[in-house]
Amino acid sequence: MAQELSEKELLKMEVEQLRKEVKNPRSPISKTGKEIKDYVEAEAGNDPLLKGIPEDKNPFKEKAGCTLS
Repeated sequence: MAQELSEKELLKMEVEQLRKEVKNPRSPISKTGKEIKDYVEAEAGNDPLLKGIPEDKNPFKEKAGCTLS
């Protein structure tokens, strides 16, 4: 689709996108980084990758071993 547009049309679309992006509220990383860290630490207890999955609730555990006869 972008190949069908002229250079002027592409530049116009880019300017429109940049106008939309400039309206987005921005926060300093010093503030948002702390918020993300606090959230991750608060939710760590609920994360199955960190605390593991109980064997009885693990849908991926092997049902039975393989035997050769």
